[in-house]
Amino acid sequence: MLSAFRSALATPDLRKKILFTLMIVAVYRLGAVTPAPGVSYPNVQACQAEIDQQGIYGLLNLFSGGALLQLSVFATGIMPYITASIIVQLLTVVIPRFEELKKEGQAGQGKLTQYTRYLTIALAILQATGVVALADRGALFGDCSQPVLPDNSVYSLAIIVLTMTAGTAVMMWMGELITERGVGNGMSVLIFLNIASRIPVEGANILNNEGGMIFAFVCVLGLAIIASVIFVEQGQRRIPVQYAKRMVGRRMYGGTSTYLPIKVNQAGVIPVIFASSLLYLPDLLGRLIGDPNEASAWQRFLQTYLVDQSSWVHILLYFALIIFFTYFYITITFNVDDRAEEMKKFGGFIPGIRPGRPTAEYLGFVLNRITFPGSIYLGIVAILPNFFLSVTQQGANQNFPFGGTAVLIMVGVGLDTVKQIESQLMQRNYEGFLR
Repeated sequence: MLSAFRSALATPDLRKKILFTLMIVAVYRLGAVTPAPGVSYPNVQACQAEIDQQGIYGLLNLFSGGALLQLSVFATGIMPYITASIIVQLLTVVIPRFEELKKEGQAGQGKLTQYTRYLTIALAILQATGVVALADRGALFGDCSQPVLPDNSVYSLAIIVLTMTAGTAVMMWMGELITERGVGNGMSVLIFLNIASRIPVEGANILNNEGGMIFAFVCVLGLAIIASVIFVEQGQRRIPVQYAKRMVGRRMYGGTSTYLPIKVNQAGVIPVIFASSLLYLPDLLGRLIGDPNEASAWQRFLQTYLVDQSSWVHILLYFALIIFFTYFYITITFNVDDRAEEMKKFGGFIPGIRPGRPTAEYLGFVLNRITFPGSIYLGIVAILPNFFLSVTQQGANQNFPFGGTAVLIMVGVGLDTVKQIESQLMQRNYEGFLR
């Protein structure tokens, strides 16, 4: 692997891409720690030391690399873009116009990307407004008495919202720059960096609070989890596909054998994001509507059974939601009827299966069988931090960094980036990362 890195850096155009990506990363991390105008940075730091940084804001703070609770320029993070991308992807099934654009190829995909950008800005405004409203009401940092927004006039709050929205737009632009001129998928690389930036902090917390023995055990367990996730993420069911020979003019096409790959984790990390967001939504609404100084019976119920991540009710509900959203998302994104129709159109068939409706039924049967272990795998990986909390009795302080959304995204992005660099090395007759 070291020789492959040396070969990558020795190639002028590939070295240029890697250095450009690193430059964008440095600018991005600088913006993640730069406080927004009108925010009292010392008071924010004091409030962060008094509260638990997981709970309702765990997912948003994870995707922003800790920038959310610092109220920085990039406080809203990349979450609006992720949400917008998921919404547009789901709307391609509901809205016929979006489905037509998806089938138009590059031009249609460019139009869908434009719609995603517009929706990202709208969601960023909504999220930034919610964060600023919570900070102004004193509900963002719990019982912290320090005023994080000294000037709470409408003009000052509007400037903060505008700055955070502009930060999301800049992040989206930097992600697209990495995709076009750098290495890897830009948005995925930024999410990877946000998550990776939290691991040293969580590791230091474990070392300081639990001691060296527990820290070593967590490191070994984390490596085992990462290796297991890599093994499952690479697993796939390869359905053989045979294409019949056909004459087009004077040339013969087809007659080849290939396969249709169906991954064990066909849905990726999307079901985990759906389930986490759904569990956080009731408490978020309660904080926005209720009195921050007085906890109502509804808020106490949510805190006991849904917000407390060590609660067995929270764990079981989280696990069930992940399984449900796995089947839901795969059913929408992997249309077996369309796949069967495409194979029939180009003269492809599965050996032993008639083209058309029988092929669609066979693909649905295989997909349902492989989705079940995939959903169980997603659920187990996602609840590992919660199970760790419940067993160790650490309450709401989630200090297990090698589970859930974090490890799934890090492994997926890491594998994709390494494969992209490896493919570019192979084009230049160099050895890849995997020998």
